[in-house]
Amino acid sequence: MEILKPQKKYFEKLQNKNLCDISHNEDIEYCYFENEDCNNIELWDFKFEYCKFNHIGMQQGKLEKVTFIDVIFDNCNFSNTEFTECAFIRCEFNNCKLSGCNLSENKLYNVSFLETNASYVNLSIASVENVLFKDTNLRNSYFQETKIKNIYFENADLTQVQFFKTSLKGIDLSSSKIEGIAVTIDDIKGAIIDQLQAMDLLYLIGVKIK
Repeated sequence: MEILKPQKKYFEKLQNKNLCDISHNEDIEYCYFENEDCNNIELWDFKFEYCKFNHIGMQQGKLEKVTFIDVIFDNCNFSNTEFTECAFIRCEFNNCKLSGCNLSENKLYNVSFLETNASYVNLSIASVENVLFKDTNLRNSYFQETKIKNIYFENADLTQVQFFKTSLKGIDLSSSKIEGIAVTIDDIKGAIIDQLQAMDLLYLIGVKIK
């Protein structure tokens, strides 16, 4: 696994800044955002680089054409936020809430989700490369026509996740929960699972265990 992490050497001297006060079309660099609630915020055409977000609430927000490069999110709540044409490059989510987020058609490159609640997340038609979901809840999420490369699931909860026209070939699911996963034979072909998980996929060949 070779996922590039945010370059923390640039985080030693960050300037404190209020997220709700940033100006339109402003590029934000070397900033620290902490203990703010900016629910329903709307951001368009921004770039955040070498920034850290700590205990930031941004529920039901709308972000369009926003780029995050070398950004760390700690204990943030982005539930039900709409991300449109956004990009996350070398980012890390730690103990965050992303439940109900729309990340469709976004770009995720070298991103780690650690101990994060990402249930009901929509990653359809997104480009997902070098991404780790570790100890993360992805229940009822959507991967439809998602372009994936080097994606890792470690102890993730994939219960009732929908994979459609998204190949899981070569992807190790053996440490994750896959009960009720919705997937086609073509999409699951070549995935790595354990013996018990095979029971959850028997419906694909139309058999029942008596």
